[in-house]
Amino acid sequence: MDLPSAYVTGAFEHPTRHAPDKSIAQLHAECALGALADAGLSLGDIDGYFCAGDTPGASPLYMADYLNLKLRWLDGTESGGCSYLMHVAHAAAAIAARQCDVALITLSGRPRSEGQATGTAPRAGSSSQADEPFETPYRPTIAGMYGMFAKRHMHEFGTTAEQLAWVKVSASRHAQHNPNALLRTVVTVEDVLASPVVCDGIRRLDCCVITDGGGAAILTRPEIARSLKRPLVRVAGTGHTMHTQNGGYIDAVRTGATASGAAAFAEAGVTPQDIRYASIYDNFTIMVVMQLEDLGFCPKGQGGRFVAEGNLISGVGRLPWNTDGGGLCNNHPANRGGMTKLIEAVRQLRGEAHPAVQVKNCDIALAAGPGRVVGSGHGHATVVLVRE
Repeated sequence: MDLPSAYVTGAFEHPTRHAPDKSIAQLHAECALGALADAGLSLGDIDGYFCAGDTPGASPLYMADYLNLKLRWLDGTESGGCSYLMHVAHAAAAIAARQCDVALITLSGRPRSEGQATGTAPRAGSSSQADEPFETPYRPTIAGMYGMFAKRHMHEFGTTAEQLAWVKVSASRHAQHNPNALLRTVVTVEDVLASPVVCDGIRRLDCCVITDGGGAAILTRPEIARSLKRPLVRVAGTGHTMHTQNGGYIDAVRTGATASGAAAFAEAGVTPQDIRYASIYDNFTIMVVMQLEDLGFCPKGQGGRFVAEGNLISGVGRLPWNTDGGGLCNNHPANRGGMTKLIEAVRQLRGEAHPAVQVKNCDIALAAGPGRVVGSGHGHATVVLVRE
């Protein structure tokens, strides 16, 4: 007998991009209340709570206490920016197993207010972290790592900086319609190429924004979803994986999307060609290109050509993508993009995206993204959602 599906009944993206006057706990709470209001539910309805490493304190337990939740299920899975897409899978499984009926997932953070570096400072890790003795002496930076991936992709497949720039151009075309987006100015390929070099292979406009804020989602049992009189968005397929260093023998042009995407498509019973809209994590332009290939939207090595043909632009291309402006232009709260990818996919399926970027007859959407960094404890998660 098939297990009952879970439905995304509430979704909320915090409108702020700079919150020096708010605590992280307050941002979590405001996001939770926003998603509950969207669903037509209250805190008293929540019996499952999911939060990752952005939770204030050592465990989501403290945030649950702050919200005065009465829980049957608690999940603190931490895998970086994709944690919230993993939480969708875990919440759906808990709901199917009748361990909870109404699940809340929250994200919040204040990296902009706290003056976090743009990815050019050496990564700070814990002295107890397993790979730290081997990594720290080389003083790795986030931008430096992704710069290496970009250069390797260029070397293997002939990808160009001009092609990568089209990812940013596409994001800016969408962000101009989002009143909350941090960067709303439409840019050209020439603008991207003229922006300062951050490291070899990466320019400033190849990088995502740094923002405060957050987001939240509510998942429920089918009968509850149908009683709320909200558009029905069903979790049709999920997949997640760990794509580790492999003892130092990494493939610098492939991501965990090869595994997570295949699993999600198989569970949903669809193929990449069935997807009408895609939210794909865009911390750097090269990461979008690699994931497009690994998810099967174009052949390996052809991602640069695919984006340069305008395929990501809503109303123009074959695969409308990140229609809120994504992490490159709109929002990257707590430097964790999985939640906002889920939220925009839900908006598209409900027909609630901005009219200028709303995909016509959008009935199948995907949200996917990495956590941590390729080649250094990299996770990846994919969720396929359908409108009923």
